[in-house]
Amino acid sequence: QVQLVECGGGLVQVGGSLRLSCAASGSIFSRNYMGWYRQAPGKQRELVAVITSDGRITYADSVKGRFTISRDGAKNMVWLQMNDLKPEDTAVYYCNAASPGDYWGQGTQVTVSS
Repeated sequence: QVQLVECGGGLVQVGGSLRLSCAASGSIFSRNYMGWYRQAPGKQRELVAVITSDGRITYADSVKGRFTISRDGAKNMVWLQMNDLKPEDTAVYYCNAASPGDYWGQGTQVTVSS
């Protein structure tokens, strides 16, 4: 079973940056997908960015050009660099590992002041 722990959330001003980290208990290459999702109050959880085991990356249109997902297999870590943050980026951000299985971290709050 995979354990995921996120950190790096916090309060940031509009236009600022944050870097989220996700630490996995096992090899991130044991799963076909490693990604970041977010959920704002009253909204459905949505995909932010995902990276596959063979290095393919997909971003939500709303974050393209601003967010970057990266990984380090030796450290079993995945990061989400968030730049030019906007109020609509405010949400709880979750790390995800999938295929096989579907695993989630506990979430970390990101709040962008307006």
